[in-house]
Amino acid sequence: MESFYRTHAYLVEHTNAPVRRDLMDEIDWNDRLIGIKGTRGVGKTTFLLQYAKEKFGTDRSCLFINMNNFYFSNHGIVEFAEQFQRRGGRVLLIDQVFKHPDWSNELRRCYDLFPDLKIIFTGSSVMRLKEENPELCDVVKSYNLRGFSFREYLNLQTGLKFRAYTLEEIMGNHEQIARGILSKVRPLDYFQDYLHHGFYPFFLEKRNFSENLLKTMNMMVEVDILLIKQIELKYLSKIKKLLYLLSVDGPQAPNVSQLANDIQTSRATVMNYIKYLADARLINMVYPYGEEFPKKPAMIMMHNPNLMYSIYPIRVEEQDILDTFFVNVLWKDHKVNKGDKSVSFMVDQVMPFKVCPEGVRLKNNPRLTYAIHRMEKGHGNQIPLWMFGFLY
Repeated sequence: MESFYRTHAYLVEHTNAPVRRDLMDEIDWNDRLIGIKGTRGVGKTTFLLQYAKEKFGTDRSCLFINMNNFYFSNHGIVEFAEQFQRRGGRVLLIDQVFKHPDWSNELRRCYDLFPDLKIIFTGSSVMRLKEENPELCDVVKSYNLRGFSFREYLNLQTGLKFRAYTLEEIMGNHEQIARGILSKVRPLDYFQDYLHHGFYPFFLEKRNFSENLLKTMNMMVEVDILLIKQIELKYLSKIKKLLYLLSVDGPQAPNVSQLANDIQTSRATVMNYIKYLADARLINMVYPYGEEFPKKPAMIMMHNPNLMYSIYPIRVEEQDILDTFFVNVLWKDHKVNKGDKSVSFMVDQVMPFKVCPEGVRLKNNPRLTYAIHRMEKGHGNQIPLWMFGFLY
């Protein structure tokens, strides 16, 4: 046990999160079983360690452990939790909980056996905590940690502390909000860099970002999808090829029959693989209003623009990048559907948006809201695209 305490103390001491994530204040830390999901690379481990540092410092009542430790190949979570509690432990932080084969049942047993112990764990976005683990559905509180928003990226790069705005605030007051932001910084000076490499915190590491992201994408498929969904290794190449073909095609409705032929599998399997890729936050599926999986989506796009620049940089179209950014930021708190010919997307069933590149000639339709790239400050129903990066 002492080795775990030493590792915890070292990690907490050397943790210095570049941006304090807003999720830290959104979680109800009084709950006894808290799950933090998120795609690989968005900073879940750092988030746990930052929580430990803020709330406990070097106090041994809190302990961080990682299921990658070989110790857990021969010991269970319940056994460890019991030892920890005997030593005065009150908060157990478990990273990558899904690496333990019977994690959900063990967490439930901990919840029932140790009423004075709080467990906070991280897991992949592929995990469907409540739907696939009924033993946890009535006790776990689940949260999602996303990659950096443009606002968080801008705060990091400038040292400023801009707050987030709701969609209603932006729609109704974007001109005044923009004036306040523009009095301190020019967001457009940073926006293209964010689209290229600002979503994943590891852009701060002194390594090639695209190579690092490609490795992370491979891990998403090899671990987050194959391991968690228990898919045989021989099908790995098919899933990777499918992801590549979807990225090359750009945002559009998938030709499922052609994709099935290309990767030599059935249409039903292609749709299942597409769902797994969406769960892993590698792609987004956009449907017309009233439709959802297992129907074929009206549009498949990469989950965020950083992925587009890494997986197929020679075929990056500006309009595709802008659409991908818009859908990704709106998806956190809103429902996004495919619009008709004159509308890019319908948000929350009632708000039609058109995403426009710089310099496009608008037939200004008062019923539409235009999200316009490279516009510094908007007016009326024309809003700068960058401002939607302040939604979280």
